Amino acid sequence: MSRKPRIALIIGSTRDARFAEKPAQWMLEQAQARTDMDVELVDLKDFDLPLFNEAASNMWMPSSDPKAVAWQEKIAEFDGFIFTVAEYNHGLTAALKNALDQAYKEWVRKPFTAIGYGGVGAARAVEQLRLIGVELQMVPTRNAVHIGGGDFMTVHPMGADKPISEIADHIAPSATAALDDLVWWANATMAARDADAAQEAA
Repeated sequence: MSRKPRIALIIGSTRDARFAEKPAQWMLEQAQARTDMDVELVDLKDFDLPLFNEAASNMWMPSSDPKAVAWQEKIAEFDGFIFTVAEYNHGLTAALKNALDQAYKEWVRKPFTAIGYGGVGAARAVEQLRLIGVELQMVPTRNAVHIGGGDFMTVHPMGADKPISEIADHIAPSATAALDDLVWWANATMAARDADAAQEAA
């Protein structure tokens, strides 16, 4: 029997005052309720990554900074990713962009989805993430979760600060669709990567 895909839910903001943990925990619960994946929360705060300062991407030469190597080794454990995406000034966070840049080969041919939040549900930041993901040879899914507008102000501390359960009826269908996509592509790319590895070993 084939193994279940291992999925990382990456918190893409490192600010002390971040909101990211709230949607991340909700999305983690949605993923953990399923039987077709194993999911682990991965917090960028735990890795204290420096700004990218290598001679080249690790696709072309090994990284020298131990913190970057530790990040790469962690990312290599997974078959797919869920990114928690904040939108800052119409873009994704510098912390998330830096984390993407600090690895390369560990992302290749693996799928990802996102849960984004902000005035327009982080739609612009998630689109940027998809563009970056394509360059990293990842597989961006069509479906994602967007917490925006009135829903955002319902759950954000600067608004009503209610639990995500207050808007769950609005975003749960998107979460299901996003995770369905992620699992399908994770299984497909796992099989393809295993086939490639077997061919190389032959």
